[in-house]
Amino acid sequence: MSLPLRLSSNLTYQTLSTINLYDSPDCCRLATQAAPGRYLMLLDPSPGTETRQALPIRLCEDEYPAWLAVADRAQLAVAPQGYQARYWTAAEIRACLPDVIAFTQAAMGVPNTYLWGGTVAPNYDCSGLIQAAFAASGIWLPRDAYQQAAFCTPVARPDLQAGDLVFFGTPAKITHVGLYLGGDRYVHSSGQDQGRNGIGIDWLIPSDDPVSQTYLAQFRGGGRVTCSYQPGNAQPLGRPEMP
Repeated sequence: MSLPLRLSSNLTYQTLSTINLYDSPDCCRLATQAAPGRYLMLLDPSPGTETRQALPIRLCEDEYPAWLAVADRAQLAVAPQGYQARYWTAAEIRACLPDVIAFTQAAMGVPNTYLWGGTVAPNYDCSGLIQAAFAASGIWLPRDAYQQAAFCTPVARPDLQAGDLVFFGTPAKITHVGLYLGGDRYVHSSGQDQGRNGIGIDWLIPSDDPVSQTYLAQFRGGGRVTCSYQPGNAQPLGRPEMP
């Protein structure tokens, strides 16, 4: 449907196609992507942020804020009703983990490269791959790696199970995430500088592989997804991750 130039902050919209969303109103750097069918709402711009090039929005499923290029407003339709999050039990999530793992294997099986802000096939960033893998089963996680780490139930290294998340970074900040496969292996989308420039499998044990060793030195712990994100939970904002 045709939408006016100014969307209403009183309505919820759904995406009709994949839309790129940006981390600033100049629309120069990708923050995240919205696959077809995602829900979003327009935010009232703060003083000094009005722009004719972009509109401030918040995705409903993970409450992620971003900027929508005004040219992409035609890719939105008014949602028939507001977003309603489903409640998942830990047992229901555990039953979905084979499908979550299968999603990452299928994503790895097609040509791909690391894309900062990527959450839609074929190109993902680290947390985008993890979010997309769970979302494909209807389970929503926060967008960024450090948010995902705070959201998960902590798991000690010896207790990791297939489908758990593994986190990497510095003592001060989680900057990277992968999906544990069992047998000391995990799958992740890593960048070109210190990774594989796409989706690959690495090891959580000493090996001769330089990529595995780089990330092993940054390993900060594991986490288990035991619930789906419920809007209304306060989450930090921004993209302080690295490839």
